[in-house]
Amino acid sequence: MKAILALFAIFAFSAAAFAQPVRTPHVTTELVSETVGVAPGSTAYVAVILSADKGWHTYWRNPGDAGEATKITWTTPAGWKIGEIVWPAPSRLPVGPIMNYGYDGRAVLATPIEVPVSVRTGQSAHLAARVDYLVCAQVCVPGTSNVSLSLPVVAGAPPLDPTAGKTIADALAAAPKPAGLAAAFQTEGGNFHLAAAGAPLAGKADADAYFYPYDDSLIDQAKPQAVDRGAQGLTLTLAPGAAYAAGKATPAKIVGVLAVDGDAWEITAKRGPVPAGAGGLGPPAASGGGGLRLPLAIGFAFLGGLILNLMPCVFPILAMKAAALARSAGPTGRREGIAFFAGVIVTFTLLAGLLIAARTAGQTVGWGFQLQSPLTVALLSLVMLGAALNFSGVFEIGTSLQGLGAGIESQGRLVGSVMTGALAVVVAAPCTAPFMGPALGYALTQPPVTAICVFLALAAGFAAPFTILSFSPALTSRLPKPGAWMDGLRKALAFPMYGAAAWLLWVLSQQTGPMGLARLLTAGVALGACAWLFGVGQRRRAQGARSASPLASSAVCLILALAAVSFGPFDTDARAGQPVTKRTGELTAQPWSPERLASLRAAGTPVLLNFTAAWCVTCQANEQVAFSSTEVGSAMKRAGAAYLVADWTNRDPVIAKALADQGRESVPLYLFYAKGAAQPKVLPQLLTPDIVAATVTGGGAS
Repeated sequence: MKAILALFAIFAFSAAAFAQPVRTPHVTTELVSETVGVAPGSTAYVAVILSADKGWHTYWRNPGDAGEATKITWTTPAGWKIGEIVWPAPSRLPVGPIMNYGYDGRAVLATPIEVPVSVRTGQSAHLAARVDYLVCAQVCVPGTSNVSLSLPVVAGAPPLDPTAGKTIADALAAAPKPAGLAAAFQTEGGNFHLAAAGAPLAGKADADAYFYPYDDSLIDQAKPQAVDRGAQGLTLTLAPGAAYAAGKATPAKIVGVLAVDGDAWEITAKRGPVPAGAGGLGPPAASGGGGLRLPLAIGFAFLGGLILNLMPCVFPILAMKAAALARSAGPTGRREGIAFFAGVIVTFTLLAGLLIAARTAGQTVGWGFQLQSPLTVALLSLVMLGAALNFSGVFEIGTSLQGLGAGIESQGRLVGSVMTGALAVVVAAPCTAPFMGPALGYALTQPPVTAICVFLALAAGFAAPFTILSFSPALTSRLPKPGAWMDGLRKALAFPMYGAAAWLLWVLSQQTGPMGLARLLTAGVALGACAWLFGVGQRRRAQGARSASPLASSAVCLILALAAVSFGPFDTDARAGQPVTKRTGELTAQPWSPERLASLRAAGTPVLLNFTAAWCVTCQANEQVAFSSTEVGSAMKRAGAAYLVADWTNRDPVIAKALADQGRESVPLYLFYAKGAAQPKVLPQLLTPDIVAATVTGGGAS
């Protein structure tokens, strides 16, 4: 009998709570309750449901670049308090060049209502709402609906409304709400970098991640949001809106909805260090730049610059430094040391300025970007070839022909020392010495002035050894006096320069394939003819004969050489970017991708990851010394580990982002992901088979 009475009561409450929908052009509006009644002192939920016709939509609280958010104006009995709308997660509604946010079809806008304790049971409360909305398809139609609802006041918790109860409950459950996500943001490169991390984001794909801000002026909503994936979260790059563009202002916090693969959370991010595992500008691994301050970063940069002189990266320009050191035995040695120092400082500053400008413009580039340009590699190869031909005596620059064999005159030495410093930076700097990685990672997350200070410290460390040696009387007093021996040394040092030109030729072949190689070989032949004809003209002029014809022919050959490499872009090898499996010694290298790495780690497979580039001499040395060894191959087999290679020879923003996740801006970088480890071990930049094998088998340090 009690059950029957309960059913009658529910039916009676439902009838009392029922309200007729209101139909207007393109929209049906309803006011419904989650429960069949309300209890004194409780919080109840009612909802305005907007059901738009097919192809029409209404708008979210931030409607985007156009549109208008739905507004609800309530009329309630005295003492009843209306809360804020619980907005469902919106969808993107692009229209041409603008981006709007809203709801296709139905939108359930639930609102909490606080019921006074003083209301008496057995009565009914009348609620009315004026709903103002904008509904759009190809055109937009503003609308207003007046809806009302009577709710019985009952004792005890009322049951769910059989018609609308589940709809409202589901909407409340799915609505974005805080879920323990750690969030923060930084400004860098003219953009906001919004990062979030936490258990709800672990293992989620980032193919459909998007941030919907509550503030409609915060971001340029029409710009795409680049997503960078981390182990426990993600980082979104957001273009600032007009109010915040060009550093006009910085928001105190960023609040909105983060939607990822169908799930959505409300996040509040304050400016500061981004949470671990969020990717992008997040805290790097053990060797990263996180936690550094400017004095320590400057110290690291100077020390890294010193060590860079000992790295294999400097092999291509050892001959030029040796020749310059030999010249320092003369009375102009100190001035040449200062000129070399100036060449290094100016070139480092220029490269740093270009790098900062490119990143500010939104390009994903890192240290070493100059050798990711095939044209730059081709021109450097020609410069090295020209220097080698000069060393070989094919032609002379900055010396008198009559002085050849009796000592090199001082004319042009200072210019030569400046150029030696410049070439040393361009060729050697792309690789990373110990301590350089944290310094660079710090510099490129700071304002330009701070970043330049770090790069100047790096340049000073790189230039210091040669400059100090040129100022050392003890050293110069032990060197042989200038004489014919210097000409013999210069000719001998030409061969390392030929080797540098050949190495750059090989780098270009890795970037562009056979056609690029053919163009550079053609340019090299033309440059050789240019140098020989120029030398013939010099000799004729020294003998008092006319030299116009050889010099004119030399100029023509130089133009041909430059034309071969400059007219028309170098096309990247069509094979680049395609999955290629390579064999290095006993190791089978698979191409890296974030998805491949995640798949292997999810399967519990240890992974050795090699970030490398053809133009990185240190990388190539480690390939031959460590990765090609039998010891490393055997250790990898015993550990059941996979070997992935991320080849950064050509520009690749995905690899650049992965390096940035580890606080790095250049290669080499070697990581080992042990089975079940949350973070990788970072291997040294100079490797031996013992180091790699010990790390893979569990005996290495990070």
